[in-house]
Amino acid sequence: MRIVVIGACGRIGRHVVADLLAHDHEVHAYDRVAPPDGLAGNGAIWHRGEVRDPEAMASLLDRARAEAVIHLAAIPSPRFDGPLEVFATNTQATFVVLEAAGLSGVPRVALASSTSATGLPFASPPVSPRYIPVDENHPNIGNDPYALSKEVDEATARTMHRRHGYQVVALRISNTAPMDEQLAKAAEVARDPSSLARELWAYLDVRDGARAFGLAVERDIPGCHVINVMAPDTYLPQPTAELLARYHPTSEIRRAIEGREVPFDLTRSRELLGFSAQHLLPR
Repeated sequence: MRIVVIGACGRIGRHVVADLLAHDHEVHAYDRVAPPDGLAGNGAIWHRGEVRDPEAMASLLDRARAEAVIHLAAIPSPRFDGPLEVFATNTQATFVVLEAAGLSGVPRVALASSTSATGLPFASPPVSPRYIPVDENHPNIGNDPYALSKEVDEATARTMHRRHGYQVVALRISNTAPMDEQLAKAAEVARDPSSLARELWAYLDVRDGARAFGLAVERDIPGCHVINVMAPDTYLPQPTAELLARYHPTSEIRRAIEGREVPFDLTRSRELLGFSAQHLLPR
């Protein structure tokens, strides 16, 4: 397919571009910065511009004759900018991209959401999930602008599906990074499990994340879907049930969590995307 990747120079975006090229797609890579050394000559067609510019986005999709759009551009944390900038930038970018896709007749769209849509990672004071395993229906119980932006992004996706009729998939990812960074982080978390208790110790190798975004536009899954995407295990060697009992004793346990199983529901990931993570932390 001819696929446009928005935010192609980002930590995840560059891996998405590489994965799509490896699967023989024609990739139009878009970012507000020029591609760094090693990306510019990788086979993608590079475009530079502002994601929140409706005219630029419409022109890009028309020139690319896009058959799918993967939207990854965002301020990825409430700690990277002021509250208004985080919320306004993220939600405006998503609206512009999804509206432009509809007006251009693009039939398939995927976008990056986050487990932050639950409000758990950045809530102050900390909160515990209402129930375990956490599925895609878990509400936002946090109070930070990044969580709110992701909640609105998912609502925007639902609205745009009703408005334009295209297939749209929002992937809730968590702690997505290359394996060398995951190994270092696992060592840190082993010393202090509380450091990732808010994120329920979930992780995702960036190569698996890239493939999940590819599947989200390659597969025929009509409608609008929010899908948890992460490794099936946690950063830690101890049983997840013990961690939950210690750090989230108020959460309702709706089914037994076995061994090191991640306490998120991955049913949609398996059944809709046909996805299972291939790059797991060694034990």
